Amino acid sequence: MARRELASINAGSMADIAFLLLIFFLVATTMDIDTGMMRMMSPPSDQPPPEIKERNVWVVLVNSNDQLMIEGEQMPLSMLRQKTKEFLLNPKNLENLPEKRIEDIDPLGELEVSKGIISIKNDRATSYGMFIKVMNELVAAGNEVKDEFSMKNFGKKYEDLPKHLQTAVKKAVPAVISESEPMHIGK
Repeated sequence: MARRELASINAGSMADIAFLLLIFFLVATTMDIDTGMMRMMSPPSDQPPPEIKERNVWVVLVNSNDQLMIEGEQMPLSMLRQKTKEFLLNPKNLENLPEKRIEDIDPLGELEVSKGIISIKNDRATSYGMFIKVMNELVAAGNEVKDEFSMKNFGKKYEDLPKHLQTAVKKAVPAVISESEPMHIGK
């Protein structure tokens, strides 16, 4: 009985093809850049936190169903920016909005400055996308307040002001956002 030889396959070009495919996918694929929010943590302190009146804290809750609640009332995300601006400015000095204190701010002189603090709390099951949307609205409201104040007092947007005037605007219209540790809020 005659033995038959097996035909061999030349695999030399297979490595070339695999290498070309690898290069193609590396060149053609876009990589997502990690995104996040820049936040500055306050330095640790040995002193207890100051007493804050309830009217000066605005509680923003996001539950596990991505529903937004402000001071116990459900609110659509589309209203958050305007309501935040009202809280930060308290233009009519309402009793249910934050108090104001008189502060001497160089070069603006004596101004009424809000004592308001925005406290955001979210459920552990809140989607990251919803948390980002809420934070974006809160930060955007603070930026709009700074821009409006800058335009009124200096005729320029906040970003276009020199550093010393930006510092003055931050003192005049602070937008303090306090992020609490995620917890179980419920539905």
